[in-house]
Amino acid sequence: GGILDDYLKTDGVWILTRNKQSYRTNSERECAEKCEDERSFNCRAFLFTRIKEQCLTLAENSKTALMFNSTDAVLYEKKIYLLQCKRGNGKDYRGTEAKTQRGIPCQKWTDKVPHRPNFTPEKHPHAGLEENYCRNPDMDENGPWCYTKDPTIRFDYCNIPECERECMQCNGEDYHGKVSRTESGFYCQHWDTQEPHMHGFLPENLTCILIFNFPDKDLKINFCRNPDGDLRPWCFTTSPIKLWEYCDIPRCTTRPPVSGSSSQCLSGNGEDYRGRIAVTESGSTCQRWNTQFPHRHGWIPDSYPCKGLEENYCRNPDGEKRPWCYTTNRAVRWEYCAIPHCDGTEQQSTGMSTDVLEQSPISEECYRGKGLSYRGTASFTVSGNECQAWNSMFPHRHEETPDKFPNADLRENYCRNPDASERPWCFTTDPRVLWEYCSLRRCDDQIQE
Repeated sequence: GGILDDYLKTDGVWILTRNKQSYRTNSERECAEKCEDERSFNCRAFLFTRIKEQCLTLAENSKTALMFNSTDAVLYEKKIYLLQCKRGNGKDYRGTEAKTQRGIPCQKWTDKVPHRPNFTPEKHPHAGLEENYCRNPDMDENGPWCYTKDPTIRFDYCNIPECERECMQCNGEDYHGKVSRTESGFYCQHWDTQEPHMHGFLPENLTCILIFNFPDKDLKINFCRNPDGDLRPWCFTTSPIKLWEYCDIPRCTTRPPVSGSSSQCLSGNGEDYRGRIAVTESGSTCQRWNTQFPHRHGWIPDSYPCKGLEENYCRNPDGEKRPWCYTTNRAVRWEYCAIPHCDGTEQQSTGMSTDVLEQSPISEECYRGKGLSYRGTASFTVSGNECQAWNSMFPHRHEETPDKFPNADLRENYCRNPDASERPWCFTTDPRVLWEYCSLRRCDDQIQE
């Protein structure tokens, strides 16, 4: 870590404050050093302009000053001044609480009335004794305190909440914390960069690229996030040999907030549907979510505690068009359910879609040997990922193109084996998974080894 690790960086913003100092520096790191060495005031943040390489140290931050857009500027705020909670006895608390636990306003640390203080900014320059904010200059075990404006009460403790360890509710899809390391200790790659790993999870500032934008997933800086409904928050790593990894963020001990939008009818795409319909639109009975027969799957109720995966009820855990379920019909892996609309209109059955049916067990839908001659239309991998088209370079760049392998029949996104691998495979449309073998069975060939 370096000096900038103690700051929160925000691109493209400027804050207005009168109390500031201007310096000429060559880098943001040098500007941070100016902020640490500032003696004119207590430096809470600094601004750095990339073109002019100007450095402004600031006495205020975004919590106390007006902020507006400025494309060339970068705002760095000391994280310690953004916390409104205390760790341990709160000796490092630098928040702006200015009244005691009994609601009495605090006296300024520089004032002598109504109480003459023993602790002053002059005597304790590193204790953060600013204005009349609650502080703990003597490391009192009861936490931050202040002298009060009540002549009869010399001092009182302040009601500063404890900083809880960052945690996530459900699968962390709404996690907006600042953990930026993986469970193995790798630093996370910034979401708005393509090095060392190219990927398709693009934050709002890159929405000019029209494929795989996630502007509503809070893909800020390099914080761990769960933009794709995975098991828990993750990130791409800064290690060239490790593409991505989950982050070590525990589930919160408090129960997740109860959603008031649980519905017994279809509204929108039905992600909030919690009714008890357990039959698909073609009449097939739904498979129970906690079983792996007849279809193996990854939607385990214990792994997705907030998706309502109870019994065998129709649900929409992955943001599909509408609620669905795996079926008890071995020939049909999954199918949509006919859920009545909340507005009273009837849902039109679309019938059994061809992409719902598993590949029929005919010769074209199984492979012989290594599958070099397989010419079927399977296009899903063993883990359920959809295949990337062979003539596409997104989300993965590759060399296995129809032009370079003219005899491999690299059509559409069908599973093939152009490089004589163990069995048919494909590149996936998951930005984090380059390729996988396909969900195909080997034909019952008597002459195969």
